Amino acid sequence: MTREVTAVRELAAELAAIATRPWTLMEVCGGQTHAIVRWGLDQLLPPGLRLIHGPGCPVCVTPAATIDAARSLARRPEVILCSYGDMLRVPGSFAGGGEPADLLGVRAAGGDVRLLTSPLEALALARRHPDRQVVFLAVGFETTAPATALLVRQAMAAGVANLSLLAAHVRVPPAMEAILTAEGNQVQGFLAAGHVCAVMGTAELQDLADRHRVPVVVSGFDPLDLMRGLVACVRQLERGEARVANAYGRVVRQEGNPAARDLLTSVFEAVDRPWRGFGVIPGGGLGLRAPYRGLEAQGRFTALAAGTGAGAEPESAPEEVCISGRILQGRARPVDCPAFGTTCTPEHPLGAPMVSSEGACAAYHRYGRRG
Repeated sequence: MTREVTAVRELAAELAAIATRPWTLMEVCGGQTHAIVRWGLDQLLPPGLRLIHGPGCPVCVTPAATIDAARSLARRPEVILCSYGDMLRVPGSFAGGGEPADLLGVRAAGGDVRLLTSPLEALALARRHPDRQVVFLAVGFETTAPATALLVRQAMAAGVANLSLLAAHVRVPPAMEAILTAEGNQVQGFLAAGHVCAVMGTAELQDLADRHRVPVVVSGFDPLDLMRGLVACVRQLERGEARVANAYGRVVRQEGNPAARDLLTSVFEAVDRPWRGFGVIPGGGLGLRAPYRGLEAQGRFTALAAGTGAGAEPESAPEEVCISGRILQGRARPVDCPAFGTTCTPEHPLGAPMVSSEGACAAYHRYGRRG
C-alpha cells in the first residue's frame, strides 16, 4: 500500500467523522471529474455526501451553433479551419440526410480542417498560405485564453490579414453563478478548478462565495488534492462558513498570474455567450475588445449567419436520445442516459461529453463506471 493511498483513506475517514448531515458538492473541472471517477473517490465518501459533476469542459459546453458555423466555414474552398483535436469530433446541431455532423466529417468530405496543438500554429499557417483565409476556432476557459490573446497580439503586430478567430472562449465563475441561481439547485459547495485560479486568482470566487453563501475550495487534480479539497469544503459547511479556501497552494496564488491575466484582459472582455446545455450565460464568454475586433471571423464571412449569436441552443441529438444538456448542468449522470455505452460511445458520440477528454460521459465510459 503506497503512502498516497494511505493518506487518501485517512482523509476519507476524516470526512466520515466530520460530516454530520447530507451535503451536495460540485467539482467544476472536467479534469477533476476524470480523476474522481478514475480513482473511485466518490465511492469513498460517507453516506449523504454527494458529488455532482459540473460543466467543466470547454469543448463540451461550446454551443452547437458555433460548431455549425465552423462546419459552414470549413466547407468554403478559400478557408482553412483549424482548432484543437477534440473539437473536430464535437457534434453540431442534429443533422440528417447524410450531412456531416462534426468537423471531422467535413474534412472527410473534402473540407480543409486542421488540428493544432497551439494557437500560434494558426499564425504560421496563415503565413504559409497567404492566398487562403485561416480561421481558428478558439475554445477554452481562462486557462487557455491567454495563449489565444498572444496569437491575436502577434497577428495584429505582424499585419497578417488572412487570419481570423471564431471565438468561443468561456468563463467559469458566471457558469457557477448560473448553477447556483437555477431553479432546483442542489449545490451547497464547490471544488473550484485549480488551473483557472492559477491564471485568474481567487477574487471572482470570493465575490461568488460572499453573495451566495457557499464555500468554494480551490483544488488540484490528483487524489490527495481532491480529498483535501473535499475535507476543507465539508468543514466549512459544518461550521456554517462560506469563503474561498485554497487547497492547491503549491500552484495557486490569490493574485493568480498577473502577466497572463493582464494579457488576457488587454485583448478580451466579458460578453454574454450561450453554453451548450445552459443557454445564454451573462458574462459567460470572452469576446475581442474593440482594437482587435477586425479579427472576428463573423465580421468577415456571411456564412456564419446566427452561428455564434445568443438564443436557444439546440442539442446535438434529440433529448430522448442524448441527455447531454442535463449532464452538463449537473442534473443527471452519464449512466442515467439510455444511450450511454450503447448507441453513444467515444467512437460514435451523440453528445459532446462523450467526445472530449474531459467530458463526464467519456470518463464514465473509459473507467468502466456503469452505476
